[in-house]
Amino acid sequence: MSFTQDLARQTATLRHQIHTMPFNRELAEGTLDQARFRDYIIQDAHYLEGFARALALSAAKAPDAPSVAQLAGSAAGAIAVERELHGHYMGLFGVSAADFATIEPSAACDHYVSHLLRVAATGDFSEAVAALLPCFWIYRDVGKEIAQESGAQNPYAAWIATYAGEAFDQGVNRMLDLTDRLGVAATDEGRARMHRAFARSCWHEWRFWDSAYHGESWLQPAALADVA
Repeated sequence: MSFTQDLARQTATLRHQIHTMPFNRELAEGTLDQARFRDYIIQDAHYLEGFARALALSAAKAPDAPSVAQLAGSAAGAIAVERELHGHYMGLFGVSAADFATIEPSAACDHYVSHLLRVAATGDFSEAVAALLPCFWIYRDVGKEIAQESGAQNPYAAWIATYAGEAFDQGVNRMLDLTDRLGVAATDEGRARMHRAFARSCWHEWRFWDSAYHGESWLQPAALADVA
């Protein structure tokens, strides 16, 4: 069993819940409420900026030039997705750049980005890669599964095509290969840290979609909510 297969085995229950959660089931059916998807896209644009920063920070810790190039290239790719895919949907939903600038990251988005940046800043390179992997891997698997069920008339077809596409698949495979190499080379303690970072990011993936589906943001004490 490879290291990434072991990561998948230990998070299988949570990953199954991600595939079957209402947001992704309704996305596959094309019945997901447009307002929910719009709010998700806005938060995803905030998230991808932070994700790109975590990739770039991790790239600076890479032990060799190919790994630096891989993570730096993925950071540039995350920004490209934000500009193209999110630009498409924000234009469709009438969300201008000025509108976007007034919308703060949700609690789930902020929490996930903070986790990635913390691991990238304070962990070693292997731990950082493990924390970054779920965003690649889970989106690829969810996108491919939805693509098998969904038709061209799905209103979210552009999103589905992005994450089910060959280009994204190749990037995910490179990240899986890198993680396997790092897992083999790590000590037992290092592999344990990689497992923890990976599992926590899987939880954040679930939380991000669940928060978007339920329209959750920052909870406030009752007294502060009354003032607002």
